[in-house]
Amino acid sequence: MPCLACPLRLKPAFKDKTDDEVRFIQSMKVEHRRLPPGADIIHPGQEDAELYTLFAGWAFRYQLLPDGRRQILNFLLPGDLVGLQASLLSAAQHGIEALTEVELCVFSRKRVWDLFVRMPSLSYEIAWLGSREESLIDQNLTSVGQRNAGERIAALVISLYRRADALGLVADNSFRFPLSQQQLADALGLSLVHTSKTWSRLRKAGLFSTSDGRLTLLNPRLTSRMALLYERELEPRPLI
Repeated sequence: MPCLACPLRLKPAFKDKTDDEVRFIQSMKVEHRRLPPGADIIHPGQEDAELYTLFAGWAFRYQLLPDGRRQILNFLLPGDLVGLQASLLSAAQHGIEALTEVELCVFSRKRVWDLFVRMPSLSYEIAWLGSREESLIDQNLTSVGQRNAGERIAALVISLYRRADALGLVADNSFRFPLSQQQLADALGLSLVHTSKTWSRLRKAGLFSTSDGRLTLLNPRLTSRMALLYERELEPRPLI
């Protein structure tokens, strides 16, 4: 997939780039990779992790405790930068797993320093994307620390809905929703039983419906109010 012909660059979610910037990104790209659901994109402790842009599909970033318990830190959608921390450190401090089948633009970790030296505008955008990922984790931490179970689920659903909508992935308030209830529980700091009961209660209350792997928001404004997450525009972001 030539970077100059990348269909993601036409999405309103992303900022425009100069042709020179896109050509430099193309020079860094070493592969276009497809992985199945459940595959490791980066595994904890990996010492040779590359830098990726998620071209298609969903993934999530997680950390494991020694006894196997897992905390999902954030979910990744098309256009998200994947593995910045792992590509800069000697070993990955987290894992990244494909939630669905994914396609990845692969960039050599050895070329990341070239980007900082030769393309300051792109290096700033990479720093911006790192800060954005941190803010998504901050939002999830706020949910886990301060929202009740219903508010946590509503906040995650409306946040993913807005991110998907900016990518043109929402039609008639419906979008692909591949998360299992175990993954919801791992992301929101809830037990599987509590997650299941709360999910059923919200669905019966008419906030959303699910069918064939898709979620339809029946009342987006009510869901936002319940999540204590009010309307705000998602600003266009860089795409590497």
